[in-house]
Amino acid sequence: MEIIEREATVVTLTESAAAKIKQLMAEEPDGESSVLRVAVQGGGCSGFEYALGFDSGAEDGDIEFQSGDITVVVDPSSAPYVAGAEIDYLDGLAASGFAVNNPNASSSCGCGSGCAH
Repeated sequence: MEIIEREATVVTLTESAAAKIKQLMAEEPDGESSVLRVAVQGGGCSGFEYALGFDSGAEDGDIEFQSGDITVVVDPSSAPYVAGAEIDYLDGLAASGFAVNNPNASSSCGCGSGCAH
């Protein structure tokens, strides 16, 4: 199995995102949340949607790197689309949840999101 390890991070996590991810990882069964998997999936009106999830480890061909003390893996198909992105966690009255700030994205709105262009 070939796993590509990079010195530079493909995606960065803010302190609030890293804290929330650690909290969520701790709630998962042992061995099932060793790494954070970041991917893009087709299907949104803008063309892609981000997918964040836990995995037991890297798979063949994944790019694996550290963001703080969290191991992050990205599949080679998703890497060009998420390169340079920052994952943040918002916890407020107006909005809460993970937000992906991607300088490569041409639009951050999807179907029915109600945001202005």
